[in-house]
Amino acid sequence: MAGFRVRPLDAGSWPDFAGLVERHNGVWGGCWCMAFHPEGLSRTKNPEENRARKESRVREGGAHAALVYHGQACVGWCQFGSAPELPRIKHRRAYEKDLDALPDWRITCFFVDRAHRRRGVAAAALDGALQEIARLGGGTVEGYPEDAEGRSVSASFLYTGTVALFESHGFERNRRLGKHHWVVGRKVARADVRDGRTAAS
Repeated sequence: MAGFRVRPLDAGSWPDFAGLVERHNGVWGGCWCMAFHPEGLSRTKNPEENRARKESRVREGGAHAALVYHGQACVGWCQFGSAPELPRIKHRRAYEKDLDALPDWRITCFFVDRAHRRRGVAAAALDGALQEIARLGGGTVEGYPEDAEGRSVSASFLYTGTVALFESHGFERNRRLGKHHWVVGRKVARADVRDGRTAAS
């Protein structure tokens, strides 16, 4: 993770996030990272509408992500948020079948600039998301990654992250979602704002 810095997605960092999305044609067909929010994607699949909704959420504090920078350029992110903020997870029927309680936080997706893939950006983004969760009060955290071990999977399809990535950050497998996806979880302690330390890393 050397050479990277991380900052939260907010009104001040919105232009950097938007620039990364625009360099990749709206990301996944114009998603603008709206798929997991309550509104979902535009019914007309209009990227400009998705963009406007995302920007509105960011400026109102209704969207969270850890943005990774290399120099001055934003090169990736990890989206996180509360369960009400990000209710539209994949494999929802299987998820709800054995659900005991909703987590305090969800980590739903990653994106890395095509020119910076396989360089540790996703790991830096996940670390940054956990630090932000600690700063925001901590709690139970879930992810829904894919187990890619022993399989050849295009990086573009691993937008929920890999099990190996999450396990390297202290997550444990809770239960399976479909053939290759898992619910993974861990607890994150509240950051100690008195001396700047956190218990997330």
